[in-house]
Amino acid sequence: MSAPSSSGGFRGNRQPVAVVLRPLGLGDLLTGVPAIRAVRAAVPGHRLVLATTAALEPLASLIDAVDEVLPARELEPLDWSGPPPELAVDLHGKGPASHVVVADLRPDRLLTFDSPGYPGPTWYPDEHEVRRWCRLVSEGLGVDADPDALDLAVPPVPAPAPAGVALVHPGAAFPGRRWPADRFAAVARHLAAAGLDVRITGGPAEVPLARAVAEDAGLGEGAVLAGRTTTLELAAVVAGARVVVSGDTGMAHLATAYRRPSVVLFGPVSPALWGPPPRPRHVVLWHGNGTGDPWGTELDPALGRITVDEVTAALDDLLART
Repeated sequence: MSAPSSSGGFRGNRQPVAVVLRPLGLGDLLTGVPAIRAVRAAVPGHRLVLATTAALEPLASLIDAVDEVLPARELEPLDWSGPPPELAVDLHGKGPASHVVVADLRPDRLLTFDSPGYPGPTWYPDEHEVRRWCRLVSEGLGVDADPDALDLAVPPVPAPAPAGVALVHPGAAFPGRRWPADRFAAVARHLAAAGLDVRITGGPAEVPLARAVAEDAGLGEGAVLAGRTTTLELAAVVAGARVVVSGDTGMAHLATAYRRPSVVLFGPVSPALWGPPPRPRHVVLWHGNGTGDPWGTELDPALGRITVDEVTAALDDLLART
């Protein structure tokens, strides 16, 4: 898979092109994979170009439906100067701001959710994210879309940790989604006491958090993978993990993509909107009765109600079963 140039050489061989817009976060990209695969099924002879963030380009190479990546930023015009694509699909939002981004490509066919000036399928706010985008493609292009088609290829890079490690991921984009660090440390301690090789993951900005969790859990500096892995290396570690513990973040969706046993702590957003598929290897913990603020600056009450004992019990049961 290659990245196209801004000169727009997509139709040098007159092959029709389909552009799919999804320039969001890691979890957003992974929940859109079944819909991307459905677009490929609908137009098998097209060259499929995924417009996503430069940071996610490595992961896009693991989606078998994608031919090229067009670097994109959220709700900004695409750097496209070639001929109009035959098809453009908005997998970003309900519009109209994101609809404009794909409409500006002047495609022969445009697929979006319904909004003023853009006819299309109806957007339902209480629909699960994976099924929402599958339905858009299914209704709009007349093709079956399998919401369970979430798998990624294993990255062709060495994993910076041995197979069978237990991964604890304490970070999240906003404080409202972060379960307390001392509780993650207690979970990591429990896993280590059970004889598992525990590693703490996170992005570059989460290194202090990961180190604090590792120290509190009695783990050495070598247990901290945060800030030391590329996107592909992190995916490789997850692909071989024994178990993954995280909040509702991209890490949870990687565990789903590689069918690794996982315990996911939900709040403020309900698992009915973002939860993993109903597989025995994925355990969801949730004590909410609605949807809180996913951008909140304080720990969401629903997430705060999840206890350490509850998480360790779920892990013990999951590890015994899998």
